[in-house]
Amino acid sequence: MSQQGSCDIGLIGLAVMGENLALNIASRGYSIAVFNRTTSVTDAFTAGRGRQPNVVGCHSLADLVASLKAPRKVMMMVKAGPAVDELIKTLTPLLSKGDVIIDGGNTLPSDTDRRTREVEAAGLLYVGTGVSGGEEGALKGPSMMPGGSAAAWPLVKPIFQAIAAKVGPKGDIPCCDWVGPRGAGNYVKMVHNGIEYGDMQLICEAYWLLKQGAGLSNDELAAVFDEWNRGELDSYLIEITRDIFTVRDPETGGFMVDLILDKAGAKGTGKWMSQLALDMGVPSTLVTEAVYARCLSALKDARVRASSVLKGPDMFNRGDKAAFIGQVRQALYASKIASYAQGFVQLAAAAKEQDWKLDYHSIAMMWRGGCIIRAQFLERIAEAYKAHPDLENLMLAPYFTAALADAQTAWRHVVATAATIGIPVPAFMTALAYYDGYRHANLPANLLQAQRDYFGAHTYERTDKPGTFHTEWLDLRKPVASSGGKA
Repeated sequence: MSQQGSCDIGLIGLAVMGENLALNIASRGYSIAVFNRTTSVTDAFTAGRGRQPNVVGCHSLADLVASLKAPRKVMMMVKAGPAVDELIKTLTPLLSKGDVIIDGGNTLPSDTDRRTREVEAAGLLYVGTGVSGGEEGALKGPSMMPGGSAAAWPLVKPIFQAIAAKVGPKGDIPCCDWVGPRGAGNYVKMVHNGIEYGDMQLICEAYWLLKQGAGLSNDELAAVFDEWNRGELDSYLIEITRDIFTVRDPETGGFMVDLILDKAGAKGTGKWMSQLALDMGVPSTLVTEAVYARCLSALKDARVRASSVLKGPDMFNRGDKAAFIGQVRQALYASKIASYAQGFVQLAAAAKEQDWKLDYHSIAMMWRGGCIIRAQFLERIAEAYKAHPDLENLMLAPYFTAALADAQTAWRHVVATAATIGIPVPAFMTALAYYDGYRHANLPANLLQAQRDYFGAHTYERTDKPGTFHTEWLDLRKPVASSGGKA
């Protein structure tokens, strides 16, 4: 069945993403051998969508490996976790020194760290690459974020950059470049996914403010999002949100979005980013709130029961509707800036901890096309890091500093209005809290340190002299005069 040594790359796993990536690779003139654990899936693909001369179906891993040119390149598109380890274990004896194993799934960066070391110890090369863009991106041009064995990059670069999305004035800049060693590529993809969680939650909050707080119909919402997509909020997620508001259910004739149960799912990458941020002490608060918002939505039955018991205001804003729409737009943009700022701060912290040299300008450009968070303002982010590669926080770049200042009044009004009328906007609120916390030279953590030292002798630093100090608070405390009130 196979053609001995004729194929440029092999791909294992013919689910939706694997199929579309295989077709993308073939469409760029590369020959590809494909294998799926279920033989009938391989046969159906090669007899259907993959029926073309440069797609070769294989019925065993040995068959697939024999089909490849040296140095062999084998890409795994299988479920993250133990299945990847088992597949690597099976593949390794079939391959030769200098061959490349590629993981194209959403993988925990620490797993890629370990696998890179193990595969290199066996004389092979390893690549863990993030692939973003969904099934359409996989077919037409995804954003790809490869990391792992540096020696593997020249071997996979021509194929990866050929199939990746293209951006730039001439449309010739591939949204794919080498990220760094070991798990760097998967880490960047994880942060991408965490930012995606935040973007989606912010958009949902904007939608709910306009629908529940301002009374907009779905047709009006589609028109608003269409207008937003023509300005600084121009992005894939705003575009598809506009489209969603126009779709009606063929069975009932009602709007499809109104028939969908408000119970969100998740695959875990947002949680990974939040957990790793906590491990490093990095305040990636927006992705964390976005994860918790999904968790709260999943408590549907409990929320239904609570809705008949817990009371709040009437959830309607009686101010000027047109003005409120504009204010929500500004609040959404400002919150989005804070979210991306947190993402890049976490990347910088991970780079320092792992001794990676990340190119943040390049990362912004990789996200500019093909991926789910692709947006016009990523050009601004790329420009900011090109001008200042060691930028401490994206909010300090002149363009974003000015944008936040311009949006600040509207942003605060929206958050205050949401609280007043009882609409939950945790992502808007945490974004504003992050901005306010970051812009203050002094925070109440001095009292927190005093409390920690009082009950646990945890010590503290002083503002007037260097060193570490402890106070015997009980010995120095003084009686407090009663104010006349009752505790």
